[in-house]
Amino acid sequence: MEVLKNKIDFEAIITVKDANSNGDPLNGNMPRTTYAGLGEISDVCLKRKIRNRLLDMGERIFVQSDDKNVDGYKSLKDRADGNKAFAEEVNKGKKADKDKAYKIACQEWMDVRSFGQVFAFKGSELSLGIRGPVSIHPAFSIDPVDITSIQITKSVNSESKEGKASDTMGMKHRVDFGAYVIKGSINVQLAEKTGFTTDDAEKIKEAIRTIFVNDSSSARPDGSMEVVKLYWWEHNCAIGQYSSKTVHESVVVKKKESVNTPSSINDYDIIINKLDRLEVKEYEGI
Repeated sequence: MEVLKNKIDFEAIITVKDANSNGDPLNGNMPRTTYAGLGEISDVCLKRKIRNRLLDMGERIFVQSDDKNVDGYKSLKDRADGNKAFAEEVNKGKKADKDKAYKIACQEWMDVRSFGQVFAFKGSELSLGIRGPVSIHPAFSIDPVDITSIQITKSVNSESKEGKASDTMGMKHRVDFGAYVIKGSINVQLAEKTGFTTDDAEKIKEAIRTIFVNDSSSARPDGSMEVVKLYWWEHNCAIGQYSSKTVHESVVVKKKESVNTPSSINDYDIIINKLDRLEVKEYEGI
């Protein structure tokens, strides 16, 4: 497997319909929005979904959520200690070879060599920071989104208590419809450091294309979020023929003039402005 030699940019258009795309715990778990009313999905949320898809694909992942835990480790420290070679080096403290620990971590866990990771645990004298080559922006909707909130009732008590009614009120929120854009890039210089390969790039591409597979919940029913298009640019050099900003802005998604309130991706025109000597590959979502 060859280490990545050419810079990559990517962009995905996704839709959200009657779903909570990314709840904000500081705002009653309402879907995230900007002050301008645009829907937002944090980069942390997107990376979590990509990690989950990579786990489904059989990759070794360091940052696993509790509901997707596949190796039984209860914490990041336990998982780090579970790798004998890495733990032995880290436990040397100030005498540890940081370069060796760096290399072991990147070889062992795909999300570490992709997104990077900080290894700093209580009681350890070694703090190791790894910068990953894959960067992802927060996703924003093209137009402001409408949010519907409904009151729900729980009709059973969690505990047996005399005189307490079973009905408990709560709230549930959803985005009526929104078309969002995910943007990102893969940096060659950092790929060389972590050992990120062309094969890894293909796996990241597939994880983004299928990002909502096995991601359903009561807040995100199956089919309520989908990838419409994924655009992938591979430059012919390490630094790229164009800046990432220029590449990302070559995809223009705009509401059709006849549409007032969009309700599907068909209410938008998607225009691809070709860049000289830079081919764009287009993929359908799933």
